[in-house]
Amino acid sequence: MPNAYYRTKDEQQVNEKSESSESASHKNFIEVEIEKDMATKTELIGKQVATRFPPEPNGYLHIGHAKSICLNFGLAKTYGGTCNLRFDDTNPTKESEEYVNSIKTDVQWLGFQWDKLLYASDYFGQLYDWSVQLIREGHAFVCDLNAEQMREYRGTLTEPGKNSPYRDRSVEENLDLFTRMKQGEFPDGARTLRAKIDMSSPNLNLRDPVMVRIMHAHHHRTGDQWCIYPMYDWAHGQSDSIEGITHSICTLEFENHRPLYDWFCKTLKIHHPRQMEFARMNLSYTVMSKRKLLQLVTEKHVSGWDDPRMPTISGLRRRGYTPESLRLFCEKIGVARFSSLIDVIVLENSIREHLNPIAPRYMAVLDPIKIVLTNYPQGKEELLEAVNNPEDPNGGSRQIPFSRELFIERDDFMETPPSKFFRLKPGGEVRLRYGYIIKCNEVVKDSDGNITHLNCTYDEQTKSGSPTAIDRKVKGTIHWVNARQASHVEVRLYDRLFLSETPEDAPEGKTFLDNINPDSVRTVTAMVEHELAKQEPGARVQFERNGYFCVDVKDSHPGAPIFNRIVTLKDTWAKIANKA
Repeated sequence: MPNAYYRTKDEQQVNEKSESSESASHKNFIEVEIEKDMATKTELIGKQVATRFPPEPNGYLHIGHAKSICLNFGLAKTYGGTCNLRFDDTNPTKESEEYVNSIKTDVQWLGFQWDKLLYASDYFGQLYDWSVQLIREGHAFVCDLNAEQMREYRGTLTEPGKNSPYRDRSVEENLDLFTRMKQGEFPDGARTLRAKIDMSSPNLNLRDPVMVRIMHAHHHRTGDQWCIYPMYDWAHGQSDSIEGITHSICTLEFENHRPLYDWFCKTLKIHHPRQMEFARMNLSYTVMSKRKLLQLVTEKHVSGWDDPRMPTISGLRRRGYTPESLRLFCEKIGVARFSSLIDVIVLENSIREHLNPIAPRYMAVLDPIKIVLTNYPQGKEELLEAVNNPEDPNGGSRQIPFSRELFIERDDFMETPPSKFFRLKPGGEVRLRYGYIIKCNEVVKDSDGNITHLNCTYDEQTKSGSPTAIDRKVKGTIHWVNARQASHVEVRLYDRLFLSETPEDAPEGKTFLDNINPDSVRTVTAMVEHELAKQEPGARVQFERNGYFCVDVKDSHPGAPIFNRIVTLKDTWAKIANKA
């Protein structure tokens, strides 16, 4: 059933007007509506905009949550208001302090600070009192139907539901049963507290929804104080009301829950925030379901929640993404009303855009093959001037050693190359970055036919940057490292975790796990400039012609950094798709 089914004509007209205003002012539709509310609603005039970010602590945050964080905290900043971090901790069997702490870390790392740190569990007492109020006023009842029976009574999208046989219990009996539920007299699932609304409503969420269920479980904050816990729909809106939230910004799947949100606030006659919905993020080549991300972790398809292939904020952070790049990404994709698939290239381009002007450049050879400059003097070594970052005028330069024996990338040489191959080949010439033009004269192989090294000559009159260098052009320039000075480092070449653009859309008989990319990480020992071996955990650099890399913060050791590839310099998947 389309979401528009639950929009009134007035709401649709407001949306149409908002779209027109948004186009004219470049504000997103939520900003347009907030400004209108704060200027015209009597109860809001003169007050601050108040938002909140309300995650459930049942897993690590992912890139989709980053969008919600940026939106809610960004709105508060834009309008000089407040934004709370509130944990909707109403399901103790799935929640933990580990998740709470990880969420707090992620929010602060992204660059935001909450005004108040709150928990839905702070309000359990008030929610209980309000439950009693609704019972007394005839708006709630204790129901003995089990979950399966409740589904049968609920009806369908085309057929109305049936009233529970317990719906007409007296107020006194309901109060007695609810008190005994709180005291722990009944087992899990034996009874629930339900709102008494309308079992024939076209919106299934209004068909006497469950408000409170029995759950004898230890809560990470309240311990064993409670054995009844509120459902999300009951806790969420009332928590917003208690905190004085003006605008409750939710993702689109909660649009159909809005009538229930409104019903609770109106029936209780309490502060009534306005709920507005925006489209959740769907990212190509990515799974966003917390349940499926947990499955990846528990079944050890990845090393943990912070595996650099995971779309979690902690995984992206460990891989080397910056908070600036994630905020830039969220700004680029904007705030939409309807869901769409965002190309992961937008995310990858955001980190490229942020790192390009600031990341220092180094040379690293990931798959080395040795070259020997047979006409370069034995024992000689010279220092060549290398620019640290050509995009940064204040980035300075460094000196790198050059000698008779060097390493180049194996892919930069082909013994029988195709046409238009402008790298090194027998009898061919290339320029060494910051150095000289060299020519390949001989391919040396072992008895098994494997290449051991290339014998080359250099043209000493072609030194880069030298005022006396002759102006001789070649079509290819390749990077290299000095064999005598190079350091060995571990490099993890991370790629997309899934092969399919929409991994959750698996064919019949398959699951999203069948779309896992078997080459999503490959570990190599690279030969790198010596200075790279001194990089601290978290340092981000560009390996020239290879990509952007970050020193792993978890597995690196002093003098032994492990480099994670954040992203290649260009989108290599587009080339694969074009070939296909």
